[in-house]
Amino acid sequence: MAERLETGSRKLLGRLRDAMAGDVAGQARLDKITSLIADSMGCEVCSVYLFRDEDTLELCATEGLNQDAVHETRMKLGEGLVGRVARRREVVNTPDAPQAKGFRYMPETGEEVFSSFLGVPVQRLGDALGVLVVQSRTAREFSADEVYALEVVAMVVAEMTELGAFVGDNAAMSARHSQPAMFRGTVGQEGAAEGHVWLHEPRVVVTNPIADDPVRELERLQGAVEQLRVGVDKMLEIAGSQDKDQQQVLEAYRMFANSKGWMRRMEEAISNGLSAEAAVEKEQSLAGARMGKVTDSYLRERLSDLDDLSNRLLRILTGQGADTGAEMPANPILIARNIGPAELLEYGRNLKGIVLEEGSVGSHAAIVARALAIPLVVHASRISTEALNGDHIMVDGEQGMVHLRPDDSVVSAFRDKIAMLAAAQERYASIRDLPAETLDGAVLSLQMNAGLMADLPSLPNSGADGVGLFRTELQFLVRNQMPRRSELVALYARVLDAAQGKRVIFRTLDIGSDKVLPYMKPNDEPNPAMGWRAIRVGLDKPGIMRMQLQALIRAANGRPLTVMFPFVAQLDEYRIARRMVDKTLAAEERLGHVLPSSIEIGTMLETPSLAFAPYKFFEEVDFLSIGGNDLKQFFFAADRENERVRRRYDTLNVSFLSFIEGIVERCEMSGTPLSFCGEDAGRPVEALCLAAIGLRSLSMRPASVGPVKSLLRRANLQDLRKVIADARHRGEMSVRPAVMEWLRSQGA
Repeated sequence: MAERLETGSRKLLGRLRDAMAGDVAGQARLDKITSLIADSMGCEVCSVYLFRDEDTLELCATEGLNQDAVHETRMKLGEGLVGRVARRREVVNTPDAPQAKGFRYMPETGEEVFSSFLGVPVQRLGDALGVLVVQSRTAREFSADEVYALEVVAMVVAEMTELGAFVGDNAAMSARHSQPAMFRGTVGQEGAAEGHVWLHEPRVVVTNPIADDPVRELERLQGAVEQLRVGVDKMLEIAGSQDKDQQQVLEAYRMFANSKGWMRRMEEAISNGLSAEAAVEKEQSLAGARMGKVTDSYLRERLSDLDDLSNRLLRILTGQGADTGAEMPANPILIARNIGPAELLEYGRNLKGIVLEEGSVGSHAAIVARALAIPLVVHASRISTEALNGDHIMVDGEQGMVHLRPDDSVVSAFRDKIAMLAAAQERYASIRDLPAETLDGAVLSLQMNAGLMADLPSLPNSGADGVGLFRTELQFLVRNQMPRRSELVALYARVLDAAQGKRVIFRTLDIGSDKVLPYMKPNDEPNPAMGWRAIRVGLDKPGIMRMQLQALIRAANGRPLTVMFPFVAQLDEYRIARRMVDKTLAAEERLGHVLPSSIEIGTMLETPSLAFAPYKFFEEVDFLSIGGNDLKQFFFAADRENERVRRRYDTLNVSFLSFIEGIVERCEMSGTPLSFCGEDAGRPVEALCLAAIGLRSLSMRPASVGPVKSLLRRANLQDLRKVIADARHRGEMSVRPAVMEWLRSQGA
């Protein structure tokens, strides 16, 4: 057998290359390939199973089994030995298949007479495409050389499948990247958008999986790896000793780039007939399959490093850089595994939508997407491997759904939805300059959240009364080094200029937790959301806070200034921060700088402890803003980044509303201005209920001002307050059902 296999698989790959050269249909080509594999490996059976959908495998070609079973035999993921190979993405090698765990008898195939079974996954860069199987009557276990040979062949079959070599008339053999696909993710930013795919990192296309000259391919690989090593060494030299975290990542890159085992496995693949590119992809695919099984976060990061290094090596080999020369399509919708805030800002408002495989609702990218009012869906698994540049795509940021290459019925329904949203925006524009006044005479102040200069043009058009939250940390997050004070002065001055006299509440740096500065060493904390962050960082690093306060005072230049401290948990933290403001004001006056005409100092109420602070706190603070996102997660002990728990708890839960109502009452007693800031402030039903329990100021994203104002102007808060009270009296867990029923009865 070893003699027939020659150097593992080189002869077989040569025959496969010849088979590919002919101008034959996809089914005929696949039939020929199964025959070649069976003959070369001395087996009676070779079969190829491909996925017809994400859960179903279909027998698409066979040599040795009943031909009538082709395109008729199907099995679910995990079903039988073939399904087991596909699910676990690992080899199954058994001398007695009928007795093997998980075996399923398929009578239509006639396979009961074959004892030995070897199945290997057909996969490409972590994307499972199918299973390649050989069988024989003789009861024996296939050798390690034979297993390796079949894995090499499976790699080529995967590349051929990707390139469309086996296109047929049925679902399992349909052209890849051509069928409609729907992806469910998580809402990162509401909105709906239609456009065309723009890949942040275009996939490398391997068009030559089989080597013509193994010696030449080895030379190409060695040259590319040497170039890669030199590049990593240069990056390490540039990083120096200043950025320890970047240095650690690059050290991991260098370790992999100099790994003898990594190099040896790729060289073996070339010796067995693969091209240099295909050898890299084979190793990358195996690493990707391993990564899917690893739960340890450190190991996953290291495997991710190897994946990135493999991509760099592939780009060197193919010359396919990140800039492919392709022109960005009209109405681009960005597709990426993940993306940093600075990279996203470079695209700016050119983008119509963003879809990420990773990310989170609180990530830097999500913050920037909200600031730019671009619909965003995160956790859209595997979309970057399915989408191609220019593909028609529709992003439903309201439902967290993405339609790739949608059919006509989906297009029609989606465009109806976009038209309805556009019509609603027109209605909201008609009430833009009217007050947010309810039918019973309550007047609310609706503010907008901002964080970038790009947000500020939205202020006059949104109908907002001012900026209830300006996130100053975004300017720190999108840079590779600490901004200079002069830069911050200029920025904050432009913000105040753009507000045209309307109030802007500047929140001091809210860093830490999920917002780690690129140039600041992150702390290894088991629970960063409740760790060293926000005001705690500012009090421990007074130089940073002092520099920011100086910038804000100088930017005001005689105008009113409003400053808010984040994540204050107790009275002493507020008092220390306030003294820092007073000292900075005194120092600025001594230096001859013009002081603000007035200054208000407030805090965000994001921890339950602050709601029960001494009454003196409520008397001393100039204003309070409830940070609904953080307060809700701490109140329910439910991490808002954890999809398994965050949706379990409702803002309109009776206990949470009662807690908020208690804060409202304390502020009314002390005369402390109070607002509510966060996602729930921008949801019309939630905003209406917050107004009903006494809140008179809400801060939200600009696009939410119109919908919230529209509902407020059609509601009677006194009537709604009674609905809420009755639901409480009945012992209901949430007032939402009662409120929704009341709204329906009102025709709202």
